[in-house]
This record gives sequence, C-alpha cells and structure tokens, in this order.
Amino acid sequence: MIRVKNIHFAYNDREVLRGIDFRMGNEIVALVGQNGSGKTTFAKHLNGLLKPTSGSVEVDGLDTREHTVAELSRLVGYVFQNPEHMFFEENVFREVAFGPKNLGLSEDEIEARVRWALKAVNLEGYEERTPYSLSGGEKQRLAIACVLAMKPRYIILDEPTTGLDARNSESVIETIGRLHSEGHGILLITHDMELVLRMAERVMLLKEGRKVFDGPVEEFFSLELGAYGLDRPELLEASERLGAGFVRSVGELMKKLGGEGVDGAVLP
Repeated sequence: MIRVKNIHFAYNDREVLRGIDFRMGNEIVALVGQNGSGKTTFAKHLNGLLKPTSGSVEVDGLDTREHTVAELSRLVGYVFQNPEHMFFEENVFREVAFGPKNLGLSEDEIEARVRWALKAVNLEGYEERTPYSLSGGEKQRLAIACVLAMKPRYIILDEPTTGLDARNSESVIETIGRLHSEGHGILLITHDMELVLRMAERVMLLKEGRKVFDGPVEEFFSLELGAYGLDRPELLEASERLGAGFVRSVGELMKKLGGEGVDGAVLP
C-alpha cells in the first residue's frame, strides 16, 4: 500500500502541493489535471525523487524520507513521458539489464529478468535492436520493460500514450492491462480522457496543487470537466445521446443497445 498523508511541497518559496492525502493498492488510478496542477511533482514523491516539505509518504511501510531512490525503485517504478530520455545502452538487452545489474544480481538472474520483462511487453526477439531504432510504441514498451526488470510492485506511467498512433497506443494499453492483471498497482498520469475512461478504476484530480476529487471513474465523468480544462470522451457523449448511460468501450455500448440505437436506430 502507498500511503500519502497531508503532504506539502514547495520549490523555493512557491508551494506546489497543498495538503494531499492519497492511498493506492493494486489498482489502476488515473492522475489528472491541467498543466501546472502538480501531477508530476506529486508522482515523484511516490518513489522518493522528491521529498515532502511536510507530511509523509510511505510505500509498503517504508518512509520515503528515510530511504534512497535506488531502494524505493525496487517497489515503485517510474516510466517517464519521453522514454528516449531513459535510454543510453547500445541494444535492447543491455538497456533492460542495466537496472538488475545495479541491484548486484547474478548474471543468470539478470538474464532471466530481461527475458521475462521483454516477454511481458511483447518485445521478445528485439534483444539486439538499437533502442532508438524502435517505433514510438515499442520505445514506450521498452521503457516499461526496463522498469519491470526491477520487479516493482507499483508502476507510474507518465503520459504513456501521448504522441502514439492508434496501433501503438493499443499495444501500450494492452501492456498496462496485463501488468495490472498480474498484480501491479498502476498510476497513470495523463491528459487522455479516453485512456482514463477505458483503463482507470479510480481517478484523482488535482487543481493548483490541491486534490479536488478522488473517486470511482464513473463519478469522475459526472463532474463538470470543462471547469478543470478537461474534455469528456466522445464515446460518453454519444452514449448519453443514445440514452445508454455510462459505458467504457464501444463494445459495452453496443451490448447495452443490442446492436441498435435508441428507438431501433441502427448504430453506424
């Protein structure tokens, strides 16, 4: 369990986080809000990259102020928005092996972890490829594999689908779903409301460093999102127009309508 208790954080004299409480287990939580709302600053507290000015953060009972980032990275993995910033090795295998090597593991264990992590993100056979030769979605999945090889319990993904085409986004989404099914807690930092609708079980909304909502995804989408600079997904707009209520996928909408729209109108 990640437990955040009344944290405040300031850069110099500018307060960025203002009294946030938060708990997270093995679930998918979306962290949303406008640029400058404090999302990334908050997320960096969960693996010790930042320490609170006041309040506390505990990860599975470990106070982040008392442990190093290296120690905490075994529990909380962070995949940054631009995966290329994480890469510096000559091939995919060495890239994924870097973290486990720094844990002082044996060569056999390092290889086992690399193979396991690459299989988990569907990059088997890419071991000798140069990271920079990969597609956008493949780079994102490689970044996830680098974190997975550390075997963390929780994974933070910062804008995991930004800049990806539909096919690559789908591959990343499938990876997220698979990781969650295997017991990982996932924190998605995102502006993509379609991703929130499809994947999140819970949403935390920040505004100017304060938590203004933390609850189930269906309740989140009942808010006046425009007041927070966020858009409602087109799927929800269409579903409501058709009288089908809250749905999370086109398939769910079709199931509710029995393949037909309201009053027997066939869906396009």
